[in-house]
Amino acid sequence: MSKFGELIDVSSPVLLDFYTDWNEAAKGMHAVLRDVAAALGDKAKVIKIDVDKNTELAQALRVKGLPTLMIYKNGEMVWRQSGEQDANTLIGLLQEYI
Repeated sequence: MSKFGELIDVSSPVLLDFYTDWNEAAKGMHAVLRDVAAALGDKAKVIKIDVDKNTELAQALRVKGLPTLMIYKNGEMVWRQSGEQDANTLIGLLQEYI
């Protein structure tokens, strides 16, 4: 989990998407997240985390529903939501922390 700390302990906002390939709602977020990443460029990071491959991290963060989205800034969680979100909402949220 030390790698996780390195990922989130940055001054730009980091959007984490917890997903699995077998969850249709989570898979549906892939295109949305591509749009978010393209719109924000290097001002923010978008990181997808497969809960099947990162069970320890998902349990530590109490990820229950998929997709679960989180925004971190300077190592602290500043926003969290389970369920699908649209690109404009996510872009607006991330811009608040840029």
